[in-house]
Amino acid sequence: MENFIVSARKYRPATFDMVVGQHAITSTLKNAIRNNILAQAFLFCGPRGVGKTTCARIMAKTINCLNPSPEIEACDKCESCVSFNRSASFNIHELDAASNNSVEDIRSLVDQVRIPPQIGKYKIYIIDEVHMLSQAAFNAFLKTLEEPPAYAKFILATTEKHKIIPTILSRCQIFDFKRITVEDITRHLSFVADKEHVQADPEALNIIAQKADGALRDALSVFDQMVSFSGNSISYQDVITNLNVLDYEYYFKVVDAMLANDISSTLIILNEIIDNGFDGQHFIIGLGSHLRNLLVCKDAATIGLMEVSESLRERYGAQSKRCPAEFILKALELNNQCDIQYKNSNNKRLHLEITLLQICNLQPNQGISQNPKTAQQPKAAAVEPQTTVRQQPATVTNYTPQPKPEAEPQIIVREVAPPPRKSHTMSISGNDNAGAEVKPAEIEPVVSNAFDEPRLQQVWKDFIDWYKKTSPSFALALSRYEPELHPDFVIAFKLDNTLIAEDKLNMAALMDFMKKNLNNNQVVLKPEVAEKPRELEAYTDKEKFEKMANHRPMLRQLKNELNLETEF
Repeated sequence: MENFIVSARKYRPATFDMVVGQHAITSTLKNAIRNNILAQAFLFCGPRGVGKTTCARIMAKTINCLNPSPEIEACDKCESCVSFNRSASFNIHELDAASNNSVEDIRSLVDQVRIPPQIGKYKIYIIDEVHMLSQAAFNAFLKTLEEPPAYAKFILATTEKHKIIPTILSRCQIFDFKRITVEDITRHLSFVADKEHVQADPEALNIIAQKADGALRDALSVFDQMVSFSGNSISYQDVITNLNVLDYEYYFKVVDAMLANDISSTLIILNEIIDNGFDGQHFIIGLGSHLRNLLVCKDAATIGLMEVSESLRERYGAQSKRCPAEFILKALELNNQCDIQYKNSNNKRLHLEITLLQICNLQPNQGISQNPKTAQQPKAAAVEPQTTVRQQPATVTNYTPQPKPEAEPQIIVREVAPPPRKSHTMSISGNDNAGAEVKPAEIEPVVSNAFDEPRLQQVWKDFIDWYKKTSPSFALALSRYEPELHPDFVIAFKLDNTLIAEDKLNMAALMDFMKKNLNNNQVVLKPEVAEKPRELEAYTDKEKFEKMANHRPMLRQLKNELNLETEF
């Protein structure tokens, strides 16, 4: 029985052309080899599993190849290539800086550099995870890295470039490896599946690629795991079950339910997701990605930003057509707020449910802009009453309100109408003066029901209790004052300062409350700022003596007889 070799090693690229997703870097390295303009040190940096060490090995093998191809690839037949493939090359050394990070290890490396290569043109040192070297080791390496022998080349690799000291960075040619796209990973997984005779759904490979987060090595590890789980046939359902990934179908269902304002279905879907063992924040993050995909589907130019399969792309496009852009933007905002506040919530499930209910209320007929033609109809309808009013002026009729059962207030009808107001609406004919008209004055009923001071005190306290939720500070300030009833229904109260009286919004609320609860619209509030008592000042020494001398005249006589001098 043959020993199993993981796919990441079995299908590790052996040439520059086989490297996945790093075309810019491989092209640069091939041109440098072709033109013989190789630097003495290279630094390959980037996230894990994107090909840093692989490219370093390919480069070391290629520059030492005795018969490179016209495409600048190793021949795999010469003595140097064969020894490298057997891991028996004396000219290519790989060093793990994580376990060889001391000054002694670097000194040993420097001693080895002095020995020229036995086969090939160069002696190459590949130092992986170079950021793990100590500060002293970096300093010991500086001179050799800057001025090595002509046959020595250093290729450093790291995932944490920021931990390398600047003096090392300045001595290297730096190549930043990017994360591999989902599309490239999916294509490579499909290639591996064909080689291994494994039947794999495109959606399943796409999920594996997304789970890898740009690392091809991680994707191949997950691929091997799925082959162990499901045999030679990898299905979409097997992948989401094994990797604990929430199915896309849930997101499509919940968005459809929210568009229909179906609160019951939305909560039932959420309950099913939680019962399946998924965390609420996992769902809210996935919902945000789903809404984002719906938004980018709105424009053909941005559809390529979605890293999904073709079948899913069609479903996103169909659902996106039913979602107004305003709905998606507001839903994304609510979803983002929920994600930020989720960890601090004591009742996380309730917090998530409230967010979903808020999104449900964003249905297109609530808060979403309608057809422009429909939105203009109210304006057109508003012009017609103006023509009717000019032809038939409205007549003024006296209004007599019905008395309340519990009280019979005195009703007085005022005959004095407010000054006429001009309408600045443009008339149909286009004449500005024709549009200016005097609106008929409405008769305001005057309710002047009498009340006493105890009733005033009670209503005052009721307002304070009722207004605490709206403005606690204003209610607390009023609780320190006592209202007084003056003639003509004037309610006076003395204030410490003018801030309360200048608070027009809260004072208007107080006025409305008093009128309604006292059943009297002739009430007038009269806040008065109380005069502050004069502050007492400390007596000077001279004033103290004069006070004492006035109280006891003998003190002044004693002062004169003894010729005493006072210092004041």
